[in-house]
Amino acid sequence: MQVWLCENPIGPEALVWTTLPMPEPKAGEVRVAIKAASLNFPDLLIVQNKYQMKPPLPFVPGSEYSGVVDAVGEGVTGFKVGDRVATFGGGGGFGTHVVAKAAQLMPLPAGFAFDDAAAFLCTYGTTHHALIDRGQLKAGETVLVLGAAGGVGTAAIQIAKAAGAKVIAAASSDEKCALCKDLGADATINYSTGNLRDEIKALTGGKGPDVVYDPVGGDLAEPVFRSIGWRGRYLVIGFAQGGIPALPLNLALLKGASIVGVFWGEFARREPANSAAGLAELAAWYAQGKIKPVIDQRLPMQSLPEAFARMSTRKVRGKLVLTND
Repeated sequence: MQVWLCENPIGPEALVWTTLPMPEPKAGEVRVAIKAASLNFPDLLIVQNKYQMKPPLPFVPGSEYSGVVDAVGEGVTGFKVGDRVATFGGGGGFGTHVVAKAAQLMPLPAGFAFDDAAAFLCTYGTTHHALIDRGQLKAGETVLVLGAAGGVGTAAIQIAKAAGAKVIAAASSDEKCALCKDLGADATINYSTGNLRDEIKALTGGKGPDVVYDPVGGDLAEPVFRSIGWRGRYLVIGFAQGGIPALPLNLALLKGASIVGVFWGEFARREPANSAAGLAELAAWYAQGKIKPVIDQRLPMQSLPEAFARMSTRKVRGKLVLTND
């Protein structure tokens, strides 16, 4: 098999496209012929040695992928050769084949495209857990989505609309705001040119949003938290801007607001039944056409360095997907 191998985690430039022996699945495992894999921000952090989980060297990055089962280990009863599957977690996705634990795989319903599946589990699983479970979003409430043109941001627009909410999408350019409107956002804010607090106030009639979905962090967090509505829920998704904000806790007191952490991977590990129920609802929404991953570019698997370079420019709209044709 061919893979992108990381022997020295100093950044994407150190990855090497190389050939390794074809692995055989052990008990409880299956081997997947990878059809598509997507990039997530943690994939960049892992190869830079900046992520909280550090795999032993050498390793093959790539946490989210889809493909076809082509070998089954002892004791596996839920999958057979030829099954279409997707997964998130465990690594190994940036290559042609990978061995994965059968328990981590999601069977793909008929009609679920491989490229969509590779861009689905992390962003939509995270966002459903955030808005529906942790945020307790209700129909008629207002959601402010930061970084709204990115992978999780575009998922947040679609899921919030599917739940019957009003969506204000905040992004860093007019082009990204236009994409958000196309996805169903009721209003947009370009926070590179406008006054974020003033625009939030104007768009909510001074009330503020009921829920804030924040995968950005940095210097956007405090002005947005100052603008949140009474009993608002501030969902902490990640820190794509780089800085981890320190929010004044007196604001939470004055607003009766909640700061809510969202860690979908740990949720899926600790509460597998609840996670599976959320994914089942998402799969149904996909089949109904209510949600569909936004794919910025499809590139050959060998073009991983190009994909990482595009990710670093912050120009990605939706997800980058690598394919094995």
